[in-house]
Amino acid sequence: MAWWHLSLNKMVFFICILFIILSVGVHFTPNFSSISIISSLNGASPNYRNTCIDFLHSIEYKNRSECVDRPVEKTWSWMQSKRRVAKCEFKKLKKPDASVMLNRSWVVFAGDSQTRLGMISLLKLVELPEGVRKVREELAKLHKDYSTFVDSIGMKLDFKWKPYVRRLSKLMLEFKKNKKYPDIIVMGAGLWDMLYENNVSDYDVSLRGLRNSLQDWNSKDGRVQPHLFWLGMPTLINSKLKTEEKRHNLTEPRRIRYDNKVNGSKLLNKFGGPFLKLDIQLLSELCGPQCTKDGLHYDEIVYDIAIQIMLNAMLIESTHRPHF
Repeated sequence: MAWWHLSLNKMVFFICILFIILSVGVHFTPNFSSISIISSLNGASPNYRNTCIDFLHSIEYKNRSECVDRPVEKTWSWMQSKRRVAKCEFKKLKKPDASVMLNRSWVVFAGDSQTRLGMISLLKLVELPEGVRKVREELAKLHKDYSTFVDSIGMKLDFKWKPYVRRLSKLMLEFKKNKKYPDIIVMGAGLWDMLYENNVSDYDVSLRGLRNSLQDWNSKDGRVQPHLFWLGMPTLINSKLKTEEKRHNLTEPRRIRYDNKVNGSKLLNKFGGPFLKLDIQLLSELCGPQCTKDGLHYDEIVYDIAIQIMLNAMLIESTHRPHF
């Protein structure tokens, strides 16, 4: 019943916001920066929402160095210089806002090490640093499932090690069989298919199998639809890859071919599917080669941005869940 709690929390959140707007008409405090986007989008037209979804990845990096003897630190923001982006009022959610959104929810990340990095970025928003450190240590270079519970907000967080797309299909069928659905599902796979399977046609078949596993997920029993996100593959820096096998199989031209299969599978909502893409390829390319040590896994800021995009997308879409 975690989905019910998430839906109820949002409903209460929206009602409180609307009441304050109507009664006092004042600006909200900075600690609740996400409220402004909810209030502005809650009465927006579907076209306006769709436009803002399109601009979610309109970000830019900036270099910041507080001291001369310290390395340059990257920061980021949405492109406020673009009027249409600024109008969407995207916000970087901090712990209080993220905790409200995710209160008593069930979140599942499923896929490879890229998805695992996304899970850690989400955990950083709602867990204490010591808790995040323990998770990092336990998951470091280990290919296994992981589950934790954030007591402070009653959030269940699962990571499912499913590096091949065909395993993602089986996971979705398990949710359907058990009639237990997470509130949020973030998944992505492709690098292992490229590296070890080395067959783009089989990858295409697996993607279509994943799409078929979502049949009849539309709500016939009043159940709120899960938020579905596809975490894409990163920009590959071939010269930094550590093994000859990786340098041979993990090339940018091949990554593009595999990404084109994802587009053609109709998994992504841009092409009529249920998943909103978290475009790690774009975010990593914008960050640059200096943001990766092994040509494959990028600095945390890349995945932090992806999670902020995810949360802002949830705020935009919360009042009209898609059927598929």
